[in-house]
Amino acid sequence: MRIGELAERTGVSERSLRYYEEQGMLSAERTPGGQREYPEAAVARVILVQELYAAGLASRKIAALLPCMREDGGPAEVASPRLVADLQEERARIDRTIADLVRSREVLER
Repeated sequence: MRIGELAERTGVSERSLRYYEEQGMLSAERTPGGQREYPEAAVARVILVQELYAAGLASRKIAALLPCMREDGGPAEVASPRLVADLQEERARIDRTIADLVRSREVLER
C-alpha cells in the first residue's frame, strides 16, 4: 500500500510515517518510480508505535524496542534481559505518573 493509504488507515500523517521510517521504526520497499510501498503488516506496526508514544516513550526508545517485539506486542525471540528491564522501568514511570495524577484529582475534588 502507498503512504497515503497507510496514513488514512492508521490516522497518522504522511509526515509522521516518513519520520518513523527515518528513525527505523517503519520500513517500506520502493517502487521503480521511487514511491514507498508498505506491506499490510505496516498498519499494525504504526498502531504499535502510536501506543508506545502514548505510553510516553521517546522515538529512540521505541526504535530500540521494536526489533524485540512481535507484531502482537509480545516479546520476540531476540528480546534481551535489558529490554525487559527497560520496559519494567517505563512501566514503573507510568505507574508513578498515574499515582501523581490520582493525588492531583483527589486534591481538586476536596
